[in-house]
Amino acid sequence: MSTATLDVRLEGALAWVTMNRPEALNALNPQLVDDLRSFFGSLPQRPELRVVVLRGAGRAFCAGLDLKEPGGGGGGPSAGLRRQRHISELAILMHRAPQPIIACVHGAAAGGGFALALASDVRIAAESARMNAAFIKIGLSACDVGVSYFLPRIVGASVASELLLTGRFIHAERALATGLVSHVVPDDELEATARELANEMLATSPLGLRLTKECLAASIDAGSLEQAIAMEDRNQILCSQSPDLVEGMRAFLEKRPPKYSDA
Repeated sequence: MSTATLDVRLEGALAWVTMNRPEALNALNPQLVDDLRSFFGSLPQRPELRVVVLRGAGRAFCAGLDLKEPGGGGGGPSAGLRRQRHISELAILMHRAPQPIIACVHGAAAGGGFALALASDVRIAAESARMNAAFIKIGLSACDVGVSYFLPRIVGASVASELLLTGRFIHAERALATGLVSHVVPDDELEATARELANEMLATSPLGLRLTKECLAASIDAGSLEQAIAMEDRNQILCSQSPDLVEGMRAFLEKRPPKYSDA
């Protein structure tokens, strides 16, 4: 599925997805948006892929929307809303994908790039990482591509309000302190750290991994403890009907890696 703007490299059940416009700091032009939509939209139909790592080529993760490349403006509010939704649905596609998505953030993750990082399930930052909700700096709202949904759920209302109302950058050290990222590592250790995390995910059962992501997303928005527990109960019963449970228990007792079948 590699294209001119998106490099997709498969290692078994792990997909390394690299935004590949380094000369533009991987800014989101129409082609890159289309390619990301195509990849993330395909994930529910690709159960052989179990974990995705998203990263950027060159000096940055993603500098946001490419303001230098024409995006087909004009046409009034309806046409503008269709163009906006074409981009913003990336966050929905990532959130709905059955596979956990790990974002490897280095350099700038601004505007739409910040949104891609937030829509990922886990964020690992290089020491060079800096992130912001950039569009408030040029006369637009900072609430864009799902940022106003994800950010306060990750860092809380106060830090989210500070970042969104100012467009201020948050650098790697503070991102770790606020829980925005899980790890901060030297830039040259970013891939190895992501690989280690992905391999731990891949060591789980396929069904258990998919249902855990689904349940986490549902529980964050659950209206009550009872709703969250109902989802957890449903997932445990589904997993208990899989042969992978027997294999997992046997492997644990025999002190060996399990061989899951995803049957």
